[in-house]
Amino acid sequence: MYDVIVAGAGPTGLMLAAELRLHGVHVLVLDRDLEPTPIVRSLGMHARTIEVMDQRGLLDRFLALGKQYPLGGFFAGISKPQAPGLDTAHPYVLSILQPVTDRVLLEHAAEVGAELRRGCEVVGLSQDDDGVTVELADGEELRAKYLVGCDGGRSTVRRLLGVEFPGEPSTTETLLGEMELTADPEVVTAVMTEVRKTQLFFGAGPVGEGRYRIVVPADGLVGDRSVPPTLEEFKKQLQVTAGTDFGVHSPRWLSRFGDSTRLVERYRTGRVLLAGDAAHVHPPLGGQGLNLGVQDAFNLGWKLAAEVNGWAPEGLLDSYHSERHPVAADVLTNTRAQGVLMSTEPGPQAVRRLMTELMDFDEVNRFLTEKIIAIGIRYDFGEGPDLLGRRLRDVTLTDGRLYELMHTGRGLLLDQTGGKLSVEGWSDRVDHVVDTSEELDAPAVLLRPDGHVAWIGEDQQDLAAHLTKWFG
Repeated sequence: MYDVIVAGAGPTGLMLAAELRLHGVHVLVLDRDLEPTPIVRSLGMHARTIEVMDQRGLLDRFLALGKQYPLGGFFAGISKPQAPGLDTAHPYVLSILQPVTDRVLLEHAAEVGAELRRGCEVVGLSQDDDGVTVELADGEELRAKYLVGCDGGRSTVRRLLGVEFPGEPSTTETLLGEMELTADPEVVTAVMTEVRKTQLFFGAGPVGEGRYRIVVPADGLVGDRSVPPTLEEFKKQLQVTAGTDFGVHSPRWLSRFGDSTRLVERYRTGRVLLAGDAAHVHPPLGGQGLNLGVQDAFNLGWKLAAEVNGWAPEGLLDSYHSERHPVAADVLTNTRAQGVLMSTEPGPQAVRRLMTELMDFDEVNRFLTEKIIAIGIRYDFGEGPDLLGRRLRDVTLTDGRLYELMHTGRGLLLDQTGGKLSVEGWSDRVDHVVDTSEELDAPAVLLRPDGHVAWIGEDQQDLAAHLTKWFG
């Protein structure tokens, strides 16, 4: 019997598996595909996901494989300079193709001991008081204490659970593919620049080895978006949108996606949980999808591990839903808003012009940027200073820096009182670091394994109450 079965070996599932393994949880990842997908749906990471990778000691691997771009304002494709005062040590976008991200996360999950089985399609599940039975397409049955569906927007786990997935169906469709062109790169750039003055859902950019990643609006909706478009369909839509098909040929892969916007009513049903696109889908505006899923996993991993290991305080696992559901709802709101602002209709275009003016105010630019890069999130931990419930940015300490101390996935008490505080009784779950930082105006902070501030103060009795609240 496994402790946890994770359905889906995408970024969310792999990140979750690794987080569970940091706490000794016996985890199996199942994926129905025999090979990792070559489809490039995500083009990079935003600041909070970059921080997550830094907190687990993975960032150098990603930086070596990606390219950093300055973090300017880009809400709804409205280009603005970087807003001053962004609360992060990583004020950039890391351009890195999703298959590369998948590969690094797979290597990390394997290094910490996660087991992966490919070609295993989940077709049934049932749960009781002791665990979950997972049925595979070949008839094999597996048992686990918990099951997490990280199996994408068409999640089988969500469907088998019968969880409602309310929202709006797709009204538009977009074609996506990676292929070679005969057109001169300068011509491609010139055409794209001109077309994107009015059609922001179009794009063509090089991805290496002479290939381009092309995005172009489709001609209406199809009944089954799992069926890829043909190259002829791509050529036709390129002619309609750009006036040329660029001589596209030799596609590596072709895909299509819609603009449906949906969010499950609950992230947990007994011993089965949902994360990533299995829990929420939205248009890819602002490039938030992969980031949102990885951050779901980062929130859930230590909580589910605490439950499996028997020390989770009451309500900890349910806080996964109460914390992450509102975050997803906010992402759905901002992608809906961006979609409206990117419309070519006169009304939305008027609002877009007004928004363009408003984003000249640093506060507006910063507010919208922080929404997309997810550093403005504050979980509701009750009354307290503004930092309570927020993740703490990486700060420089007298001896090193904060995120270097978080690679093990444990809680952390950063004690600037000179050692007057103690985590005795919780030292198997919480590290005690006595150090100081000129960037932190607080006597001491208690950080959860996901880096969010659970307590601020200097009273030992109050600290003990909060250690009990979060760490059992």
